[in-house]
Amino acid sequence: MNALFKALNDPTRRAILELLRDGPRTAGDIAEAFHFSKPTISHHLDLLRQADLVTSDKQGQFVTYTLNMTVFDEIIGWMMQFKNSSNPTTT
Repeated sequence: MNALFKALNDPTRRAILELLRDGPRTAGDIAEAFHFSKPTISHHLDLLRQADLVTSDKQGQFVTYTLNMTVFDEIIGWMMQFKNSSNPTTT
């Protein structure tokens, strides 16, 4: 969970996740959307992959990144337990 929240804590990584919401993208496509160096984007993608928020598939010289929706479902389920818990009322 720590890697997950560390990954989500950064606005650039959240923006990368938003890009991937529209479908898989290559690392080059992702890098073009930002004003950072490719090594910087690669670092962000690596942290997202370590947190299992994205998966990567290498085909030749291209690496394609995709959202890992299973992890998002787990996060939502974990958060919903707090919403669904009963709160005692004090009088």
